[in-house]
Parts: sequence; C-alpha cells; structure tokens
Amino acid sequence: MGRADLANTSCPVSRVIERVGDPWVLMILREAFLGTRRFDDFQVQTGVSPHLLSQRLKQLCEDEILQRRAYNAHPPRYEYLLTDKGRDLWPVIIALRNWGQTWLGGETITLTHKACGARIDPVMTCPDCGTPLGARDVQADLSPEFKQERKTRREGKG
Repeated sequence: MGRADLANTSCPVSRVIERVGDPWVLMILREAFLGTRRFDDFQVQTGVSPHLLSQRLKQLCEDEILQRRAYNAHPPRYEYLLTDKGRDLWPVIIALRNWGQTWLGGETITLTHKACGARIDPVMTCPDCGTPLGARDVQADLSPEFKQERKTRREGKG
C-alpha cells in the first residue's frame, strides 16, 4: 500500500496519517498550538522552506484544519488559525510530546491548567469510571468493513 492509498482505506488511523503524518505538518500544528499564526513565524520556528510551508499551509486550509484570515490589506498578509477540526488534533500533538519527553528526554514544554494553575500531563481516561487507560486496558473491535479490507489485503499478499 502506497501513501496515496492511505486516504482510501476504511481505517481512520490511515486516513489521519495521510492528512497530518508529514513531519512538517506536525511541526506546523505544534506551532499553531503554541500560538504561531503568521507565515514568517511558522517558517522561522520550524525551519521549513518557504515553498514547503506554503504547500503545507494550503493543504491544511483545504482540509479545514487551519483557516486563513487576512490581517493586512496593503500588502496582503494572512494569518493561519486553528479551526475546531484543527483543535481536535490537540491530543495527537500532546501524545507526541508525552512520548518524546518520556523516551527521548528533555522537558521543553510544560502544560498548566488555566483554571486552577496545576501543572498537568494529560492522560486518556475511561469516560465512565475515570480510570487511566493504556494500550493493554482497551480492546479494539474492528468494523466489518475494516475486517474485510484487512482480509482482502492479507489474501492478496499470500
């Protein structure tokens, strides 16, 4: 399966990777969550080339993850803001941050709960009982469509 095929699978993980799995997209998202809004600032903070940055910002806007908004008419200048769809990627960025701090070292970003001032390290919890969840605490049930897709792929290779 090539990268272009990821968008056409029934697996949501594959479809997300196709949209935001590019390292530069993830860096742009990190910056957006840190408050970066303007092209030049994204370029400086990520180190991405202007050409690649332009391409990635355009795609993020087409995917409605970011919204482009004019902040100056003459000359025309734009800022890029997270949409609701984009803000819903926050757990992904936080998961990458948590994994990186645990396994690669370095605590460069601390998180503080604005309401009470407590320093936090977000974790997934069960919405019913509040128990923290790890990979061994959850069972994955596949849809019939995804089961068939996996079976077809396995039979095509074997």
